[in-house]
Amino acid sequence: MLKRLLLGLIALVGVLAIAVAINTWRQGSRQLQVPAVQGVAVDERAAGESLAVAIRARTVSSYTDAKLNADQFQALHAHMTTTYPKLHAALKRELIGELSLLYTWQGSDASLKPIALMAHQDVVPIAPGTEGDWLAEPWSGTVREGYVWGRGSWDDKANLIAELEAVEKLVASGFKPRRTVYLVFGADEEVGGERGALQIAKLLQQRGVKLDFAIDEGLLITEGIMPGLKAPAALVGLAEKGSVSLLLQAKATPGHSSMPPAPGRSAIAQLSQAMQRVDAAPMPASLTGVAAQMFDAVGPEFEGFSRVALTNRWLFEPLLMRQLEKGQSTNAMLRTTTALTLMNAGNKENVLPGRAEATVNFRLLPGTSKDDVIRHVKQAIDDPAIVVTELPGGFPASRVSSANSASYQTINRTVRELFPGTLVAPGLMLGATDARHFESFTDNVYRFSPIRAKAEDLSRFHGTNERISLANLADLIRFYHRLVQQSAGG
Repeated sequence: MLKRLLLGLIALVGVLAIAVAINTWRQGSRQLQVPAVQGVAVDERAAGESLAVAIRARTVSSYTDAKLNADQFQALHAHMTTTYPKLHAALKRELIGELSLLYTWQGSDASLKPIALMAHQDVVPIAPGTEGDWLAEPWSGTVREGYVWGRGSWDDKANLIAELEAVEKLVASGFKPRRTVYLVFGADEEVGGERGALQIAKLLQQRGVKLDFAIDEGLLITEGIMPGLKAPAALVGLAEKGSVSLLLQAKATPGHSSMPPAPGRSAIAQLSQAMQRVDAAPMPASLTGVAAQMFDAVGPEFEGFSRVALTNRWLFEPLLMRQLEKGQSTNAMLRTTTALTLMNAGNKENVLPGRAEATVNFRLLPGTSKDDVIRHVKQAIDDPAIVVTELPGGFPASRVSSANSASYQTINRTVRELFPGTLVAPGLMLGATDARHFESFTDNVYRFSPIRAKAEDLSRFHGTNERISLANLADLIRFYHRLVQQSAGG
């Protein structure tokens, strides 16, 4: 009996092994096969100098003061007007909300839906006390050693300048779009985009515009970030996560520190216990949605066991999940994330506070609502004494755009033409962009910047020593130039 069971088990393992091997072999490349294209000639130095001037405009935006640094935005506008005269002669320019810009390049065929290229003018501030950590003064726009340095060089003035450079070249070459092209340059993306991109979106809707697609800043061409994948991978964001912040409050009787309450009953202790429970109970993870689409696209390109596991998720999904949950970025693709961000309690060392508060930020996976998060948090805390309140400023996850649309395939083709050997796959944008304001009047919203990035580059985003290489900037220009040719040309 035992021998028969053992033989049966061996046979079952053998059948599984054969099934896995056959399925792995059958899963060939899903990458679009197109010939390489040279791309438009770019004067890297001139483009870098233009970006450097843009960086010197300290366009830091504010939640509360719509006119903060208005003179800096105006200096940026003046630079754009002076440096790109052909664009300004051919396109209609509108100032929205005093600082944001909408350009319209009218197409010859009104039956074709327009496209929108997006970028934002504003930047985040320099963290106080870190100025001396920069290898180049953060507002100098230094061009050195093949890089443009400074705040906004990557996020997001590189895209802004690249789009202007591309359109300037197209106008100069005599290109006439059949499809109308919009350039959308908000001035407050870093603080939500409600005065800029949102107002531009509303204006276009009032005019009856229906876009074929919009493309904004987003995911990158990653190199060496996914173990087992040697080829660079261009991840095109089909969606972006939402956000909700919850305030947790604990109350207790205030008093002198010489007469504390029983252990665990002070406001700080109650709040600490609640936060620990929330932190220890993450939202559930799943390898579905955009994450599944990504691995479907690149799974056959991996090497070794990674390829076997990714092309046979029906068998190896639990193992894959455990591995993916170990990485910060891959974990964030799989679930609504929990981040303990703020605490506030007490004002004197010998006084027991009557109230303790903490803020927890959640980044919502598409398909997860704020109500789902609130229910989850209350269940995790399991203490009616802790008051859970939603804070203002949240927003839902975006809709998921299609990776089967003609517009996605145009982006796919453009990348494969200009970056030979680079894989293209759908991705999920973990942060927020202005693009979410445009999904009400187009089915196709994509978040992608063809900037080559390695793991060590990612900390520069919103961080110290932000920079972009001149080669990357030139690639951005070629990408937008080719994308407009293919999507708006004859």
